[in-house]
Amino acid sequence: MKEFFENLVAEWWGILIICVVCVAVWILLSAILYRQFFKRFYDMVLSGLAIIVLSLPLLILIIVGAIKMKGNPFFTQLRPGRRKKLSKKECKKRGLAFGTYGEEKIFKLIKFRTMTCEKDENGEFLPDDKRLTKYGKFLRSTSLDELPELFNIFVGHMSIVGPRPLLVQYLPLYSEAQRHRHDVRPGLTGLAQVNGRNAISWDEKFALDLKYIKKITLWKDISIILKTVLKVFRRSGISQEGQATMEYFTGSGKENDKDEN
Repeated sequence: MKEFFENLVAEWWGILIICVVCVAVWILLSAILYRQFFKRFYDMVLSGLAIIVLSLPLLILIIVGAIKMKGNPFFTQLRPGRRKKLSKKECKKRGLAFGTYGEEKIFKLIKFRTMTCEKDENGEFLPDDKRLTKYGKFLRSTSLDELPELFNIFVGHMSIVGPRPLLVQYLPLYSEAQRHRHDVRPGLTGLAQVNGRNAISWDEKFALDLKYIKKITLWKDISIILKTVLKVFRRSGISQEGQATMEYFTGSGKENDKDEN
């Protein structure tokens, strides 16, 4: 066996065969253990590489954003992240059934600001369409406003693919089924984003989110990422019809007001 491998690595085609086999094994392991290990692994590696590669564009957008927004170029907001299953000991302590999920972990989402902070005479923020600038529309149409979320992905708050992180105040409004969207890390993009983004209803969004979490695979995530790239170039689904962004979720079947999402 030792002589066989020595002869194999002595030829260029032998080295090529070894490389191909190693890649094939890596892909196979990635597919089999994707949800358990490799999804987070690829999130950390790819977001880290993206931050390094895009460091100059990020710096430029920070400077331009500070000028255009006349101050802080970042929009930060608390969002609910992944909830984990409680341990057997914790379930017993709380008198809950084993396998019960805990509370969502709240994190601070970071994006580039697309709207000004202008208020009316009563101290209330002006409507979104009044505060959304031309620069902000450009950022949204190109999805450049989402770039700072790479840092959320790198530290583990988010994933590259998953249900979008929504507002904390929506939590009491979810049905038990809808709340399962938080069984996984929220994503930079997701199945709902490549099937309409803000142009579809809340019920359609939640249905797509739940469909995604039922079966997470490497191939599905790759497909969503590729479709996201196409969506960005086409600049489709940026806003809901008649709205500057997306209406607030007020419970199943009820939609009102707006949200910077």
